[in-house]
This record gives sequence, structure tokens and C-alpha cells, in this order.
Amino acid sequence: MLFNSIDFAIFLPIVFGLYWFVFNRSTKQQNLLIVLVSYIFYGWWDWRFLSLIVFSTMVDFTIGRKLATEGKAGKRKRWLYLSIFVNLGFLGFFKYYNFFLDNFIQAFSFFGQGFSPKSLNIILPVGISFYTFQTLSYTIDVYKKKLEPTNDIVAFSAFVSFFPQLVAGPIERASRLLPQFYKYRQFDYDNATNGLKQMLWGLFKKVVIADNCAFYVNYIFGNSSELSGSTILLGAILFTFQIYGDFSGYSDIAIGTARLFGFNLMKNFSFPYFSRDIAEFWRRWHISLSTWFRDYLYIPLGGSRGGAWMKIRNTFTIFIVSGFWHGANWTFIAWGALNALYVLPSLLSNRNRRNLDVVAENKYLPSIKELFSMGATFGLTVLAWIFFRAESIAHAFQMIGEIFSSSLLKMPSIKPKVAIPLIIFFIIVEWFGRQNEYAIEKLGHQFPKPVRWVLYYGIVFLIIMFAGTQQQFIYFQF
Repeated sequence: MLFNSIDFAIFLPIVFGLYWFVFNRSTKQQNLLIVLVSYIFYGWWDWRFLSLIVFSTMVDFTIGRKLATEGKAGKRKRWLYLSIFVNLGFLGFFKYYNFFLDNFIQAFSFFGQGFSPKSLNIILPVGISFYTFQTLSYTIDVYKKKLEPTNDIVAFSAFVSFFPQLVAGPIERASRLLPQFYKYRQFDYDNATNGLKQMLWGLFKKVVIADNCAFYVNYIFGNSSELSGSTILLGAILFTFQIYGDFSGYSDIAIGTARLFGFNLMKNFSFPYFSRDIAEFWRRWHISLSTWFRDYLYIPLGGSRGGAWMKIRNTFTIFIVSGFWHGANWTFIAWGALNALYVLPSLLSNRNRRNLDVVAENKYLPSIKELFSMGATFGLTVLAWIFFRAESIAHAFQMIGEIFSSSLLKMPSIKPKVAIPLIIFFIIVEWFGRQNEYAIEKLGHQFPKPVRWVLYYGIVFLIIMFAGTQQQFIYFQF
């Protein structure tokens, strides 16, 4: 079920009414409803994969209880390994089986050996990369004794399957989200209206910015061999806004929807394209995944505490794994490695945490230095996104080669006359809202209420008038 669909527009009010007016007698009732509607929401794609969520839920709930009662370190470690094996085993099979098989076959062919096992027609379950990491955070934190294991199977099931963020995050930590399912929740008008505003802005990002860009991006990336460098560069820039509008738009809708039901999800994007260096970009992009890898992979490997070699090793490890998490294709690994190369100079010179504040804080415009830094960071990001979107590494290099050829000086053959003004409007709104949780959180707060409503309805008008052709969310494939 897509957030930008009629199905969801019908589903959400029904669930909202049941949650607050029928199942409002106890927390247990509300949690049970969440489990039920979350399974319906997920099963809308393919009900067969519900068994994976249920199985993963039962395994990690049971292992959590075992970790609570087992005192021997060796046995506790074995229970943790079982959780990791089950969760990553499912993820590895559905997402990477054919990738490893194809590369295994190529390796044999390289040495002149014939080897032709059958590949499997495997359907990737939607959201498996997200809820797998979410449940792993529970068993890892219980193992480390940072979190008390739960006895409430309903609350735990609701935590694993919570429908707003089930299929594309944010990837919540058990220590942050699970306790919210224990508390009695009362309707909060201000929190609900705040959630609706965030959903509105997320919908604008998705259907107006991302879906309009997608039309041109699909054509340019699909026909890059016939296009000039300037047109390819335009396509890369449009994809940069497409993926941001698409993914951060999903996160905004998810966070806003959760607020309607009395839950607070973590901020997943913090205006990343206003970053002044790549390290800052990665503190602001897909925050839930970046911090997950930081806490459960980077720091256990030693983080940046060691010498230069350890910093290089750990940085490449976390970025390559992050790239591989996104998909079974060498392009994602190349994308991760390229971002590691971007980050390393500032990390090795201990300048990776110099931009922790908001750019041009409490100012209307950035300084010349800040503008240059943002432009350079944005340019590096656009280049990296080419690898992310390209069909193969060879395709990415072909596109980059054309960009850095004389054809870059030609006028682009494609002119997105509607998309460009919408992107400019989008950038302006994001810039003036960059110090908030989301761009329109305080839009028009200084104006009377009728004026604020005009602004909100103005965004609704833009959504109705300029919505692009409906596209599935990009991160559903991950």
C-alpha cells in the first residue's frame, strides 16, 4: 500500500477512528490494533511474506527472553549469533543469493571452468532491509544489557511491524521506540496537526518533486549513450532531487503518520543538501541507517580511535557495507566506496566534525564561503548519485565521461520547464525552514490563522496541479 495512493487515503482515516474511538480503552487494545492493521498494510503487497515478519518477531522475542535468563557468557553469545544468523540469513537469501551466484559463475568462467547452477526467481520482500535491522537492534541491545527484554509479545509485535515505518524506515532502535508501546496514549491535537503538516510536506516532496523529476531521469539514464554531457548532467541533478524528495518524503509521511497515533519517530533527514562537507552530509542523510551502522558496526570495529590505517579500514568498511545494504549490484558498492574516499580527507585531518551547527544559523543568506562549500559538496554528491542510479559501473563511467567532454558546453536537449521552477520553490522553502524538524513546521506562524491556512491550501493546490505520474518509492526496492 503506497502512501500516495487512494488505498492509503481510505485506510488511514479508518485506522485512526478505530484507534482513538473504539480501541482506546487500554494500551493493549491499541497495540493489538496496530499489529492487525500493520499486517493488513504489509500484506497489501504480498500476504505470503507476512510469515517472514511473524517468524522474525517470534525468534527475536524468544531470544530476548533467553538472553534475560541465561547467565553464562558463552551461551548468551550463541543466542545473539542465532538472532544475527536468522535475520541476516533471510536478508542474504532474498536480496543477495542471485548476486553471489552470478559473480561465482563469472569467477569460474574467468578461469576457463564451466559452471552453470540455476538461479532462482526470488521476489524481494518489501522492507526486509529495514525491519531486519530494527529487530536486530533489539537483540543486540538486550545482549549488551542496554535494554531490558520485553515480556509483552503484542507490544513487541507492534514495534516490529509498526506500519508507518515498516517498509522504508526510519529504522528505529528498540530502546527508543519499544517503550512507547508500553505507555498509555491520549490524543494530542497539537501533535496530530503537526503530524498532518509533516505528512503534507512529505507528500509534496514525493508527488511534486520526486515524481516530476522521475519522468526526465528515467529517460536520460535510459538513453544516456545518445545524449550530450549537459543533458546527462541535468539528469544527474534531477535524480539528486528525485531521490531526496522520494526518500525524505516517505520519512516525513511516516513520521507524521506516527504522530497521529501518539508516537515519535526519529528524524531521518536534516536538510542534507545544505551540507558544507561530505561528513556533514552523512550526518544529515538517512540518519537512522547511518547511526545504526555507526553504533553496531563502526564503533565495535574501533571507530576512529586508532591510527590512520584503522580509520581508513573502518571508514571503507562502513561505507561499502552501507552501499551493499542498498542493493545487490556493484554500482552500490562503488557508490559507497566513493563516499568513503570523499570522507577520508576530513577524517584523517580531524576536520570531520567542524560543521555541527546549522548553516547560516539565524541568517537569511549564507556567506560566500558557506555557499562555495555547499556547492562543492552538492557537486560531489551529484557525481556519486550517478553510480547509485546507473545500471552498471560501465554505464556510470560512460555517463561521467560524457559529462566531462566537450558536449557539456551544448545546451541540454531536454528542458523540464515545469520541474525546474518547482525545484527552485522547493529549495527556497527548505532553506527558510532548515532550522526546524521539517521545512514547513513553522510556516506562517507569525501570521494570523487564516493566512496560515491559505499557505497550507496553497501546497495542497500545488500537489493537485503538479503531481507527476505515480511512481513507487525508490527505497521499496531496498
